[in-house]
Amino acid sequence: MRRFRRAGYAARMTRLPFCAAMLFAIAATSAQTPLTGVIDFHAHCDPDSMPRSIDAIDLARLAKARGMRGLVLKNHYESTAALAYVVRKIVPGIEIFGGIDLNRSVGGVNPAAVERMVLMKGGWGRVVWMPTFDSENQVRDSHEDRPFVSVSKNGQLLPEVKQVVALAAKNRLTLGTGHSSAAEGLLIVHEARRQGVAHIVVTHAMLAPVRMTVAQMREAAGEGAYIEFVYNGLLGPNKASMRDYAEAIRAVGAASCILASDLGQVGNPLHPDGLAAFFAGLMREGIPEADIGRMSKINPARALGLE
Repeated sequence: MRRFRRAGYAARMTRLPFCAAMLFAIAATSAQTPLTGVIDFHAHCDPDSMPRSIDAIDLARLAKARGMRGLVLKNHYESTAALAYVVRKIVPGIEIFGGIDLNRSVGGVNPAAVERMVLMKGGWGRVVWMPTFDSENQVRDSHEDRPFVSVSKNGQLLPEVKQVVALAAKNRLTLGTGHSSAAEGLLIVHEARRQGVAHIVVTHAMLAPVRMTVAQMREAAGEGAYIEFVYNGLLGPNKASMRDYAEAIRAVGAASCILASDLGQVGNPLHPDGLAAFFAGLMREGIPEADIGRMSKINPARALGLE
């Protein structure tokens, strides 16, 4: 997640060239930080309608070379379930999953779009995120004047949101809260728990425009949700600090947290390198290596229904 105005960012950024030979040169010189068994739950990549630093096939090859177990491919504007199928076929030996963000390009909070993702060949569409860049909370937080997608009104979830939650429960999908406000995120977690959703993740809970307090994160975790912390939140303007992350993780408990990259932006580190830096930084802040492993390997696997 980047705290920027989407249109302005896209206009400023340009694509950087990247070739497969460079990937393996990087992999060969990056063996200093093993990532064996890590699943990146939040990975942006090409093809995309926004500038990205690497495509899904090259990212899968790079992650596999670093020993990673898997990736969840995220695109704000279209489902990645079909992409996950293709990448698995081209790059065997690494687990690739897709999902759908319920932004305006897929009809907003659209149960039909979720149903179609579930039916995609392979069954690798495992995650449904509530609206992200098109969410009402994001648009208002960014002071933008454009259409948005709401998830609640007068403190109550909209009927279509409850329908999507029901689909997540029925199909054993992982439900992400997207860029909903902290209060909306808790409403989503409560409803998901009520309807029997097995796997819930609060999307980069500490960061704008979500801004959950530690007390709110603990409340969500108490209802079975995982709290996501992303390396990209440590980059750019208005960034979080590694110390803030470490304190929040200690307060919530590693058993309820997920570490992910949220990388893929042009100019930022590639996903494995960002994760390695993330883990090293948290260990410098006193987070035990065993907890790093739990948050980057065990918990993402459980959030995807793999364990």
